[in-house]
Amino acid sequence: MNRTTRTNNRSSGSRKSGGSYGGSTGSYGDSAGSYGGSYGGSTGSYGGGSTSSYGGGSTGSYGSSAGSAGRGSRFGSSAPSRSGAPSRSGGPGRSGGPSRSGGGGYGRRSSAPQGEFALPVTVVPGLPAVEAFADLDMPAPLLATLKAEGMATPFPIQGATLPNTLVGRDVLGRGRTGSGKTLAFGLALLARTAGQRAEPGQPLALILVPTRELAQQVTAALTPYARAVKLRMATVVGGMPIYRQATALRGGAEVVVATPGRLKDLIQRGDCRLNQVGITVLDEADQMADMGFMPQVTALLDQVRPEGQRMLFSATLDRNVDLLVRRYLTDPVVHSVDPSAGAVTTMEHHVLHVQNFDKQAATTEIAARDGRVIMFLDTKHGVDRLTEHLLHSGVRAAALHGGKSQPQRTRTLAQFKTGHVTVLVATNVAARGIHVDNLDLVVNVDPPTDHKDYLHRGGRTARAGESGSVVTLVLPNQRREMTRLMAAAGITPHTAQVRSGEAELNRITGAQAPSGIPVTITAPVPERSKSGTGSSRGRRSRPAQERRSRTGSSPARSERGSTFSTAA
Repeated sequence: MNRTTRTNNRSSGSRKSGGSYGGSTGSYGDSAGSYGGSYGGSTGSYGGGSTSSYGGGSTGSYGSSAGSAGRGSRFGSSAPSRSGAPSRSGGPGRSGGPSRSGGGGYGRRSSAPQGEFALPVTVVPGLPAVEAFADLDMPAPLLATLKAEGMATPFPIQGATLPNTLVGRDVLGRGRTGSGKTLAFGLALLARTAGQRAEPGQPLALILVPTRELAQQVTAALTPYARAVKLRMATVVGGMPIYRQATALRGGAEVVVATPGRLKDLIQRGDCRLNQVGITVLDEADQMADMGFMPQVTALLDQVRPEGQRMLFSATLDRNVDLLVRRYLTDPVVHSVDPSAGAVTTMEHHVLHVQNFDKQAATTEIAARDGRVIMFLDTKHGVDRLTEHLLHSGVRAAALHGGKSQPQRTRTLAQFKTGHVTVLVATNVAARGIHVDNLDLVVNVDPPTDHKDYLHRGGRTARAGESGSVVTLVLPNQRREMTRLMAAAGITPHTAQVRSGEAELNRITGAQAPSGIPVTITAPVPERSKSGTGSSRGRRSRPAQERRSRTGSSPARSERGSTFSTAA
């Protein structure tokens, strides 16, 4: 099917089926499961068991022995390629990608990040950007909901992409995290799906995301608009009862927000087919590639309608994302609102040099500041040890990592957003998909080793025009590597030598001495789930069911090994 034919089919509302549906073999995880799939390139396998010490300063490498992402014969689809691209078996391997160690960073950059591909040239020019939502041809209920939400002026990526996505154009959008990408694709998807009704187990629109947290955030952001145009949403993620998600799909849902792992499980069970999906969105495509989901993502995309609309949004555009662009996007309109994927004038970057013996005390004083803060460490064990230490010191801290159940993670995030918890101690599982208003400080207790990790950790602050700071604590033996990372990123951070109790640490971070009175965080009574595990129609669940073993869920995610030492 050539591009002209496909465009005509799309304009006339053609519902031509896009290939067969199948199951899958092969091991891979979703946001809660193993990273499945070798990372490839020059860095070895992604996600194994290397160790680094929090107190002692050894840095370690990305581990080893991650499972291989299988591409079983059952999960493929016979749907033809949209643009005549060769089959995946003839495509480039992951090992051809750039080394992770050549990372970049998040901030002001003079050139494109290392390893990014050249943006495609649009053949048919796109429509011009708009300056107000009222200028868009959207259903009246959506415009009314935007007005009720107090939104009159779109963010740059919204104003640039919506005129094109509303008429069915494929879009490649690059914008930093927190730039408004969810409504950029969500409003167009809902507007173009409005008035249609899905058959049981056959959604009409699909949003693929890498993590549970991001899936829940996207669902929460779009639910008011979906209700306005009477569309049903279902959220399909691992770590939650699969039978409830299957029930929601069988009941009919026009829009599905999913992680690749759980959606694959439901397709295998026969609870979902994608042959009626006419609009597909890939959000945070770069992280899906990093997590080893590329074989699963392509297998899912091969099952949707080949003439359908595709929207791909990502904070960075590396070679793995290029594979998706070349195979699945037809003459996309390209919008790179943030040319360097991190040119954030409202964000400050600080590299604080600390000594091994003083790092714990400095970390504790930063955590005791007035206001909320997210602290990132490399491992679950390190997160748990630091959280325990902070609670004992009088700081209202809570841990968030892949070892926590989904109900625990949801409650912890709710407590952090309301201020019941003031310090969220997290692994990279929290680096995407979490939006907290007025969060002005992110601290890398363990420095990141990759520019994407730095970008998405820091992206929790300075969102949607707000200001914020990213602080990285660096031990003497980590300075050279941190200097390399920042130089490669084109970031010139504010660098200072600090010690606990000194005025400079307080000036930069608001650090202060903790109370020293141990605190206990009381878990609230679990609320009945309203979204994130079923449809947006408010299906109810029993708390006892939440605690059952997760049928069909993936094993716990592997994370980099490190140890938080409480010895000063």
